[in-house]
This record gives sequence, C-alpha cells and structure tokens, in this order.
Amino acid sequence: MSEFDDIRPYNDDEVADVLQQLLEDREFIDSIIALKLPKTGRFLKHVLRSVVQSKLAKQLSGVKTVADFQALIESYLGTLIDRTVTNLSVSGLEKLDKSQSYLFISNHRDIAMDPAFVNWTLFHNGFTTLRIAIGDNLLTKPFASRLMRLNKSFIVNRSATKPREKLKAAKLLSRYIQHSLHQDNENIWIAQREGRAKDGIDRTNPAIINMFALSKEKAQNFAEFIGNSRIVPVTISYEYDPCDEAKARELYHKETFGSYTKDEHEDVQSIAMGISGYKGAVHLAFGEPLTGTFEDADQVAEVLDERVNSAYVLHPTNCFAYEMLMGEAPKVAVGNQAEDFTKKSWQKEREEFLARIDGIDARWKKILLQGYANPVLTKLGQHHEHDK
Repeated sequence: MSEFDDIRPYNDDEVADVLQQLLEDREFIDSIIALKLPKTGRFLKHVLRSVVQSKLAKQLSGVKTVADFQALIESYLGTLIDRTVTNLSVSGLEKLDKSQSYLFISNHRDIAMDPAFVNWTLFHNGFTTLRIAIGDNLLTKPFASRLMRLNKSFIVNRSATKPREKLKAAKLLSRYIQHSLHQDNENIWIAQREGRAKDGIDRTNPAIINMFALSKEKAQNFAEFIGNSRIVPVTISYEYDPCDEAKARELYHKETFGSYTKDEHEDVQSIAMGISGYKGAVHLAFGEPLTGTFEDADQVAEVLDERVNSAYVLHPTNCFAYEMLMGEAPKVAVGNQAEDFTKKSWQKEREEFLARIDGIDARWKKILLQGYANPVLTKLGQHHEHDK
C-alpha cells in the first residue's frame, strides 16, 4: 500500500485487471455505442453490446502495460489530429532537457485536448509522457476514472467540502506531485486554474501554487522550492474552440440568471465535443523553467500569466471577433509566422469564421465573440482592472 493509491495512475501489474473491468462494464460499452452510432445505437444496444465487446477485447489483447495502452491511444490520437487540426506548430521545446522531469503549468481551454496535445508533442520529441492532473468532478462514471488512470492521470479531489478534508487532500496532492518529479522522475501536467477559461482570459489561480508549496520543507525558502519544482509555463492557442458555443451559453446563463446548472453528464459531453470537434491551427509554446526571487504564490502566478500570455499565438479568428466588436482591425501579429494582421485581407479565413458563427443563438453570440477577441485585448493590454 502506498499513501497515493487512491489518486495515482495505475501500475503495469494492474493493467490486465482494469481492462477486464472495462470490458465487463455495460455503461462503458453503451457509451462506445452511443459515440459511434448516436442515432441508431440506442435502439440496437442489446444486439451491439457483444459485437463491441469482442471487437474491443481483440484491440486490447496486446495491451499488457501502461506504455502499451498509451501506444494504442497514440495511434487513435494521430488519426484524430489529422482530422481536426490543420496545422500543429510547436515552439520552445529546445530549451528543455529530455532527461529532466518538469511541472508543466498550462492555460486551460479544453478538458481533454490541452494535456493530450502537450503529451503528444513531448512523446514525439523524445520526452517521457505526462502524469496528468484531472478533477474527480470529471470522473462521474467508474469507467471514466479507469480510462484516465490507465493513461497516467492522477486524481485531484474537488468533491471534498469540509476545510479539514480539503487541506488533507491538497497536502496529499502536493506530496504526490513532488514525489512524481523528484523520486519517479515523471513529468506532470496541471492547468493554471480549476476549470477552463471560458471567456478566453488566461489567468493563474495562486491557490494552485500554494498547493504545490504545502510539501515545502520548513528549512527551504519559497524561491528555492519553486526553482526545484522546475515549473514550465505552457501556452496552447486554438484557432477554433469546438466548445465555443457551449461555453458562451453557460456564461450567458450566469450573467442573465445568476447561475448555471450543468446536466449530469455535461462534462463528459464537453470532453467528447472537444476531442472530436474542428480546431483548425493549434500552437503549443513551451516556456523556460521558472527561476527568480519569488516571495509568494501571487508573484509566481503573475510571472506565469506574463509568460503564458506573451507566448500566446493569435489566429485570424481572434482578430475577426475583435473587429466585429470594436469596429477596427487590431494591429497585432497572427500565426506562428507572426504575420501582421492588417497587411492581408484573410478572405478565405474570414468567410470560414462567419460561416462558423452564422447559426449561433443571438442571445450569446456577443459572448462567444468576446471569447475569441479577449486574447487580442490581452495582447494589446486593453483589459480593464475590474476584469481581472
């Protein structure tokens, strides 16, 4: 028994049992049917279950270790990227050491694809794959938890409500992250704040940094601890967000009615939408590990924000939204080639964007546009203080 057994990813010697549990999980099989055959699947479930089970058993027959499982995922992910991404570009990896473990802190736009893109990029550039932080609020089904933990995810306890329980869970998580980095030499991915940036404004929650520091030795000063944690800022920039309308609708309801209640499995639907939806061009920017004379979590969060936002690659979509809201073209660079947005007409891209937003409900269309425009406002330093 290890103190981390409740939250850690599965070990190789657990893989066979977990796969067997998945194959026998009716809800898991039914979810695959619903995903593959959304219209007819529900009427033919009882007929299709055994077919799906045997096909899945065949696909998984060669999977004996976590690495085997990730290799299987990698082949599917490659097909998915080819289908939903027009160009995946990367910068900054040359500044990192492949033999070193890092704590990657990234902006957060998509539940599954943010860490998936980072993982894919590291794997294809000779780095070890990530241990991924995932909130237990996303694991409402036992099969979801099993799948995530097979893919090197570890669980962040967000369901604790009492202060003492929350602190205990945060301390355990903090120890696990440091153990992963320093004893297991494993890379970690965690989002800069809980929940996606639904409004397109990327900001670090200092509470994340304070959580890391819960495992700091008493004799160690804060700046030294941060340096030893090898924190690497990561910026992910999507041309299109497959969940843009769902996010805008949620924000509209919060603004209009003061709250928004998610459907029971809305997070699972968001994961599916984010994975299968069109993203266009995607850029990943890896920063240098954080060093400095940090005195507290607020200072670390401030530097992370500055690094994440300065590395953000704007797309024409961001600029079209800015134009529609502000009535003028922004003087900014777009794409990983840093082209001047005002020097081109972007006719084809503009038509594609207008077609994309054409059917959006008028009640939350402006909020959707704001989500695309906010990264431009951040670049131009035009966010008001009260937005922070």
